[in-house]
Amino acid sequence: MLVHTDLDTPLTALLAAPHWYVAFSGGLDSTVLLHLVHRWRADHPHAPALAAIHINHGLQASAGDWQRHCEAQCRELRLPCVTRVVEVQPVGSTEAAARDARYRAFEEELPPGAVLFMAHHLDDQIETFFLRLLRGAGVDGLAGMPRQRALGSGQLVRPLLDYPRTELERYAAQHGLTFVADPSNHDTAMDRNFLRADVLPVLASRWPAYRQSVARAMGHVAAAAESLAASVGVPDTVHSVMGDPGLRVSHLLEPAQPIAAARLRAWLVAQGRRLPDHAALVEFLRQLREAAVDGGPRLDCGEYALRRFRDAVYLEPVDVTLVVGDLHLLPGERRVVSGVGTVGVLQGANGTLALLPGEQLTVRWRKGGERCRLPGRAGSRSLKTLLQEWQVPPWWRDRVPLLYLGDELLAVGDLAQCESSRWRAAVQPGELLWYLYWERPLRARSD
Repeated sequence: MLVHTDLDTPLTALLAAPHWYVAFSGGLDSTVLLHLVHRWRADHPHAPALAAIHINHGLQASAGDWQRHCEAQCRELRLPCVTRVVEVQPVGSTEAAARDARYRAFEEELPPGAVLFMAHHLDDQIETFFLRLLRGAGVDGLAGMPRQRALGSGQLVRPLLDYPRTELERYAAQHGLTFVADPSNHDTAMDRNFLRADVLPVLASRWPAYRQSVARAMGHVAAAAESLAASVGVPDTVHSVMGDPGLRVSHLLEPAQPIAAARLRAWLVAQGRRLPDHAALVEFLRQLREAAVDGGPRLDCGEYALRRFRDAVYLEPVDVTLVVGDLHLLPGERRVVSGVGTVGVLQGANGTLALLPGEQLTVRWRKGGERCRLPGRAGSRSLKTLLQEWQVPPWWRDRVPLLYLGDELLAVGDLAQCESSRWRAAVQPGELLWYLYWERPLRARSD
């Protein structure tokens, strides 16, 4: 029978984390996990603070009821419940799109060093193995879901991977836990549900212990994957001028395709990213080898994309909405802009703009035709040309904040100040000098 002390080993190893979270859907699995971790903390008063994170996908008519159920459960346990409503883009598989939106939200919520517990169990692991096997996955995919990996600036941990769903059901019954049931779990049009309802029961009727046998095989595959990754090495990470992490194209073009694929997978694992389908990854590598240098091959992996820019392949964020509309700022103000980061007009030692208190400035976005005269340079130059010279990746060029006073361009993000009526080479008596502050989203920063 599953008991909270079964989590002693994985949870004790995480006591140094600043905060613990449980991904809490309100279903059986996450309800059991939340209850287990909550009881474990009761025996360990010095454990990190615990909270639940509930993601409302808005895909079911009862999504609001599920959220209220989760909030009520957390109140009963006297735990904070962080709720996030996400927008699931109706492109391709709804299930995959919901998963990607969910993981993006988790990344955004996790503070540095925090741990997110997820309730995946042995049955989930076995289903994942067969789904990936049928899709022709490589050794990394067939190794299954890792027990622990990086997630944003924190860690994702799955402490229940050794326990079948029946153990969770018995635990819920023993403790009288209430949970919600997602009706879509019975829709066998979805691959996972079809496998669970129609295929695996046939295997169980012939081989009752097939879960344990497959899990052992997955362990062997995982060991082989680790050995291969160690032999090919993890390429060093480089960063674009905007902070996007990447790796040199030469790491993927010079070796044979299997080695290049292993290197790319090892690098993605080190970045805490889910691996793409093997066939899609191989096709991306083929395009890298055959496309022109400026061709920019791109592999969409759901929660992120891989894209070549110049001599590197970078992680390109895909959850970016094109910025529209001007942003008005006063000196000293900061604003958070989705997909852009934090933008403000601040005073400091690197200030070069003589602004008046209460003077209204405008942040705009590139539309074409903008020009900037760099200090000490003769004549103005097009912003398009400057962004190319500064090696700003294409996916950032329409998101660089442009600071205006009226129709006069004062600054181009944190990349350059334009020589303008307010530009000063040095502070003058009685003047305060300001600059355009831009802190990009965490996932696009090199630190």
